[in-house]
Amino acid sequence: MPSNLTETLWLHKQYTFSLAEFAELAGLNEQELRDMVDSGSLEPCDAEASQWFFGADLLLTVRMAHRLSKDFDLDPQSLALTLSLLHRINSLEAEVKELRAKLPGLIR
Repeated sequence: MPSNLTETLWLHKQYTFSLAEFAELAGLNEQELRDMVDSGSLEPCDAEASQWFFGADLLLTVRMAHRLSKDFDLDPQSLALTLSLLHRINSLEAEVKELRAKLPGLIR
């Protein structure tokens, strides 16, 4: 029986990707990422650095926002709002998960 090997990455905010890596993993080209940064939709770890790096925790959010942008033909301002809201939802879900872990059995 053949075995399929896959590579897995832990998408934690402390892990970063270069612009090229992030673009490839997000399914975008580098210019699309630059446009997202220019419109305020996306912020690199250090916008003043000569080479941009992006936190891995943003990857799934960017992929989802890009898909929504294509599906609904969103303008840059709408995409920025979409990314902001998706990031906020992810943050709140992580906070709820953390609180549930601290209070086992009390929160369902």
